[in-house]
Amino acid sequence: MTFPLPAGARLTVDLTAMQDNWRDLDARARPGRAGAVIKADAYGLGVDFVAPALASAGCRTFFVAFPAEAVALKRILADADVVVFNALDTGGLAVCRDRGFTPTLNSTAETGWWLENGRGQPAALMVDTGVNRLGLTETEALICAGRFRPRLLMSHLACADEPAHPMNRAQRESFQRIRGAFGETESSLANSAGMFLGDEFKSDIARPGIALYGGAPVAGQPNPMRTVATLEARITQVRRAKAGETVSYGATQTLTRDTLIAVAAIGYADGWPRSASATGVALRADGSPGGEGFVGGGFAPILGRVTMDATLFDATDCGDVKPGDWIELFGPNIALDDAAVHAGTISYELLTGIGKRVERRYAAGMETRT
Repeated sequence: MTFPLPAGARLTVDLTAMQDNWRDLDARARPGRAGAVIKADAYGLGVDFVAPALASAGCRTFFVAFPAEAVALKRILADADVVVFNALDTGGLAVCRDRGFTPTLNSTAETGWWLENGRGQPAALMVDTGVNRLGLTETEALICAGRFRPRLLMSHLACADEPAHPMNRAQRESFQRIRGAFGETESSLANSAGMFLGDEFKSDIARPGIALYGGAPVAGQPNPMRTVATLEARITQVRRAKAGETVSYGATQTLTRDTLIAVAAIGYADGWPRSASATGVALRADGSPGGEGFVGGGFAPILGRVTMDATLFDATDCGDVKPGDWIELFGPNIALDDAAVHAGTISYELLTGIGKRVERRYAAGMETRT
């Protein structure tokens, strides 16, 4: 008989909650519809499981970053409608053409190549309305409208998670001007946050990403999405230290009381950021608190610096805590976005940075798979 090797940390993905999030977002997109952004291995959650679950919920259009991700997706969902955000070069465009992916044309050079070599296959067109990242300018897009009819016209919002930001209105107005030149071509403007800006930001296809996976779509507002991802670490040792002793590398934190320390098997090699440390990192210079865990029915602040393979937590005020227990770093008790704030980053980076050593588990109903 064989036994699985123990993992120091585990990520549990609630596929049912994710499906519910997609259905919610699809309803918000009406009379249009929602696709799903599943680039970066479905934001680090595992595209092999995420994509079929979304397809089962009714999603038909999937957005990926690069051609290699499209190839991988087609192995999982042979009939998926795949839009590639960045073909990278003419070789990538050729791959999209030959394999039936919809490439996004991000420049006049790419558009010209596609007109000559696309063999009549559909393509999307990205227009830049303020991000200054990828896409044709408004002038270039209006000129292009006389030569090319894309399958999908897209732009990307820069400040949608700040509803009052004037950039939102400016981008919407620019996109509307461009959209009017392309007749009946379908359009796509709203990302996760954009779907909460109001009906005037609706288009034919919305492109939710982080909201699918439980992240808050709008900063500073209650999160309407269900929790999808739970990150936990195994406690490998529980030890007592006295007031006046120091903890972790650099001895940057001196204990002010007798403390029960829970040592958890997760660190920056697993994607748990060093910036979440309680002390000894630049982010704490202003006195802001570090990250925390949840164990034994209580919250346990991080102690000292996060290390490569271990993080120390103050479990003094928690219930019975023992080796072998699991401490939650984000999930139902600690919001993903709160964990990100304590680490000085965003939910996107926390999810996509989770390392290969972390065991992935998938829950659907009562069934859990690894």
